[in-house]
Amino acid sequence: MKAFTALTTIELRLLLRDPASVFFMMAFPLMLLVLKRGDSGAVPGYIAMIAAIGGMGALPGIVAAYRERKVLKRLATTPISPVLLLGAQLVAQVVAALVGSTLLVAAAIVLFGAQPPTNVLVLAVAFLLCSVTVCALGFVIAAVVRNTRGASLIGMLVMFPMVFLAGAAVPRKALPDSLRAIGDYLPLTPGVDVLNAAWTGALAPFPMVILAGIIVAGTAVAAALFRWE
Repeated sequence: MKAFTALTTIELRLLLRDPASVFFMMAFPLMLLVLKRGDSGAVPGYIAMIAAIGGMGALPGIVAAYRERKVLKRLATTPISPVLLLGAQLVAQVVAALVGSTLLVAAAIVLFGAQPPTNVLVLAVAFLLCSVTVCALGFVIAAVVRNTRGASLIGMLVMFPMVFLAGAAVPRKALPDSLRAIGDYLPLTPGVDVLNAAWTGALAPFPMVILAGIIVAGTAVAAALFRWE
């Protein structure tokens, strides 16, 4: 447990020292909120966007870099399993997304007078499901694309369209019917749905089941395809 905690702390520090990650997970959503004039209806979608930026935009390249630099292979010969490092990266991404989301929610409430979430516990569950889902997808990308540049590029190419089509950046009702139809089948869409419902204190059981299924399936695929070198 001490080794895992130490690894997680290191991973989180490295993540928070990366200017791109800090900007897109913390500053960029705040900028969007200002442009939206503090519209609280956009906050749940922006939370999903923050999680996706970390889980699909950053995680694949980080994991691929560890494999490319033989970090995972070297760890396999030590008492610290490389699985611990991947788990630490998962926790670090979730914590970083939580920090960015907390700043966003606080700004919406304090600066723009937005109505606070009705049930913080329900929102926390929705956030955790959404965050782990996008990280599971990030691990799949890292398993399939094994070099750093390729994994980073594919992660960004998958993440950016998904953020827009799933309703994280803009409401889906504002999209043309054809694009909205595509969004119906994207894995981030149920994440946005559960966060929107959770903001009002409601549960969205069916999207939650979908997210749980994606987590299980994504983890299984990543485990089957992943190679330490």
